[in-house]
Amino acid sequence: MSGAAGGWFVWALASAVFAALTAIFAKIGVAGVPSDLATLIRTLVILPVLAAFVAATGQWVAPSAIAARTWAFLALSGLATGASWLCYFRALQAGPASQVAPVDKFSVVLVALLGVAFLGETLDLKAVVAIAMIAGGVVLLAL
Repeated sequence: MSGAAGGWFVWALASAVFAALTAIFAKIGVAGVPSDLATLIRTLVILPVLAAFVAATGQWVAPSAIAARTWAFLALSGLATGASWLCYFRALQAGPASQVAPVDKFSVVLVALLGVAFLGETLDLKAVVAIAMIAGGVVLLAL
């Protein structure tokens, strides 16, 4: 767990807990509601909560102070997030949360591969084995 002392591991673990709750709450929430509308409602809840959090923690900066490259990549990230959420909610509406959520986590494998390809990151043997195990789990669920 190198680097875990820096706090990233705690935040990542908290993210996993909230992602799990997201799947359960969303599965219940999409019952009887079109999945795209459910995604919109979720987004409308997130926006003011994040705005309040940024304001309360003093992280607000003038939009003009943010570099154009940062805006571009955050916009691309936002588009990818929206597409992911739309697909995720449709999958939850059609399938069991216990299978949809783990398959969604195939993103872990893709992030590792894209990190190597585009960010110059390296994977040690432990990471390769762990990523292969995640991929294997997704294949098992899909069969």
